Amino acid sequence: MLIEDRLKELRDKINAKVPAGITISQVEFEGPELVIYTDDPKKFADQDDLIKVLARDLRKRIVVRPTILEDPETAVTQINMVVPENAGISDIFFDPDTGEVLIEAEKPGVVIGKNGVTLREITKKTCWTPKVVRTPPIESSTVKQVRQYLRSIKDERKEFLRTIGRRIHRDVIARDHWVRVTTLGCCREVGRAAFLLSTPESKILIDCGEKPGSATSTPYLYVPEISPLSSLDAVVLTHAHLDHCALVPLLFKYGYDGPVYSTPPTRDLAALLQLDYLDVVKKDAGKQPYTSNEVKEYLKHSITLNYGSVTDIAPDIKLTLHNAGHILGSAIAHFHIGDGLYNIAFTGDFNYQKTRLFSPAVSTFPRLEAMFMESTYGGSRAIQPPRDEAEKKLYEVVNKTIERGGKVVIPAFAVGRSQEVMLALEEGMRKNKIPNVKVYLDGMIKEATAIHTTYPEYLNNDLRNQIFRDGLNPFLAECFVQVDSSELREKVISGDPCVIITTSGMLNGGPVMEYLYALAPDERNALIFVGYQADGTFGRRLQKGWREIPMGNRETLVVKMDIETVDGFSGHSDRKQLMNFVHHLQPRPEKIFTIHGDEGNTIDLASSIYKRYRIETRSPMNLETYRMV
Repeated sequence: MLIEDRLKELRDKINAKVPAGITISQVEFEGPELVIYTDDPKKFADQDDLIKVLARDLRKRIVVRPTILEDPETAVTQINMVVPENAGISDIFFDPDTGEVLIEAEKPGVVIGKNGVTLREITKKTCWTPKVVRTPPIESSTVKQVRQYLRSIKDERKEFLRTIGRRIHRDVIARDHWVRVTTLGCCREVGRAAFLLSTPESKILIDCGEKPGSATSTPYLYVPEISPLSSLDAVVLTHAHLDHCALVPLLFKYGYDGPVYSTPPTRDLAALLQLDYLDVVKKDAGKQPYTSNEVKEYLKHSITLNYGSVTDIAPDIKLTLHNAGHILGSAIAHFHIGDGLYNIAFTGDFNYQKTRLFSPAVSTFPRLEAMFMESTYGGSRAIQPPRDEAEKKLYEVVNKTIERGGKVVIPAFAVGRSQEVMLALEEGMRKNKIPNVKVYLDGMIKEATAIHTTYPEYLNNDLRNQIFRDGLNPFLAECFVQVDSSELREKVISGDPCVIITTSGMLNGGPVMEYLYALAPDERNALIFVGYQADGTFGRRLQKGWREIPMGNRETLVVKMDIETVDGFSGHSDRKQLMNFVHHLQPRPEKIFTIHGDEGNTIDLASSIYKRYRIETRSPMNLETYRMV
């Protein structure tokens, strides 16, 4: 069936369901959504459950847009009259092409109203379709720039979404029924995550990252299964760490022109980290794999989904993202293939325990035949201490170092580990468990933290209530000071005892290297690892006990500072949690593939899962293809 015929059929079905007096002027696919244009948005808004009924019966994501709109100036007055003053509206932006008004407010819930009653009232008064976002408690330049950029290219975005919408909803013409997964990276190794999910109709790439500390840092993007890149229907991004997202812009450089699906915070964090990645490569005199223009292409082609939203991404594939508990916006990607043919999930990185930031990863799915799960700490001895023990050890090292007049350097990923450590240190000072010293944040940590406060719905309930109900935002504590110049960095190095949280987490570049050069020779200081250190990185060498490290063009660095590893802060599940996750999977899959771990860890975990649960397991190698059906 031609797209035009399908749209006509859908329009007829919609007309049959809407009450008399509501005119449907046009129906169009835009990305994964079916957009209904109407001359009667006020009447549509009066029908509280009409959109839900249409979405259920048509099995589509429905958006209603008006064809006649109130003048923006008049609409602003109407919105301010409808929305209570305590909502704290900070910006209102109108997009005539989509008929949407973006309302930025300190309290989005007040703008939405109970069961969306205030939103419907806005539509009745103005005919505009309101969308609400939170005003960041800490202003994020990244969020601001991303929103401004997407506004500036709204015409291109609309054309792109219509093109993708028609491609998603094309007819299924293949008569064969099979599902295959090709491993393009991240197997028996940590890094360069990339997996190709294929059917006779569709090709979906899950993640596209780099491998830290390795000369072979890119996935196998040149193999016939994925070539040409223009043959891909979609890219799905599980989260924003560079070993999963760094090379997504590279795809656009070499011919990809389709959508990239992720959660909203993953989109923003990925853009932030990709630009920083380019900067680090440039400073290290390396060849940049792409430019900032490709990062813009990624943003232009991004489509964001909230947890639990079932979305068509290809003619025969639906995607649902679920909380992975790893970092802000991290997701387990669940794919429903065909008309009940097969269900497969890719965990990305996940954490199956509650942390100061996030709720545990989701382990219940509607259906599940196969899963590709991470095994970073899959070895039988990879047991991490409880979080309270980890924080106790952190406090002990900080106290000991400060007492002897030293400085504590904590290399950490800007996203995830930094915020966990910040929360622990803030509470430690507030409860007098450690001295009240300055905690300096160097690198992108403050900006990444600002993005966390932009998306509080992705934080766990305790932290969200603390910030927005109790009015206590630990990220705004006076102890935290942003290092935003080389002059201040020098003052920190030569100044009083303090704590320094800085990037990069594995000592493979970034401002942490400046602190290492300056502070490593002093035995009063301490370096604390709070996250995974990959083979080949400076961090792993120090963990192994190296005390003299060749630094390329520099002289050999003699390390006299204390080197401590505080396990328990990782955003990854340890061996016990991984097995517990499998135990609680509902439904239990027929096949499990262990990935994203050193060779011994992936093999050990696969073997243990089989022995305990009799689930068919594999520890795949790169460049293998597995047929699921």
